[in-house]
Amino acid sequence: MREAIIREVRPEECDRIAELLTQLGYPASADEVAQRLAYWLDDPLSRILVAERNTRVIGSLSLHAIPYLERTGRWARVESLVVDSAARRSGVAGALVQAAEDTAREWGCLAVEITSARYRDDAHAFYKQRGYTDVCDKSARFFKLLDSGAG
Repeated sequence: MREAIIREVRPEECDRIAELLTQLGYPASADEVAQRLAYWLDDPLSRILVAERNTRVIGSLSLHAIPYLERTGRWARVESLVVDSAARRSGVAGALVQAAEDTAREWGCLAVEITSARYRDDAHAFYKQRGYTDVCDKSARFFKLLDSGAG
């Protein structure tokens, strides 16, 4: 099988990104993804990478760098990672994660964080194989949805 090419997303690929996000369990329309790409693509410390094979996008990863205040440097956060169900277990996710780590190094990041729902056992094994450690026993993660104030 041909190796995937890793590159930055193009705005016209919003329909394919929407399909991939839907496979991941986050249904999205092409219009919604186009709106999201508008703010992702303008941010110099945000990047959406795609894996392409035979001119078809078969995976995507979104990455954002966040500056530390308590130390010098930044850390990167993988916000989403998805590979088309027909291309899984073919090295695509590994190539996307490697490209994300390379990008994080270019940005001067000291670490990379990936969050994953507790029920995604295969994903957890994948991350551990690549040297990631589940640190939830060391640091709590608190989350709050904000009222948009509209309406």
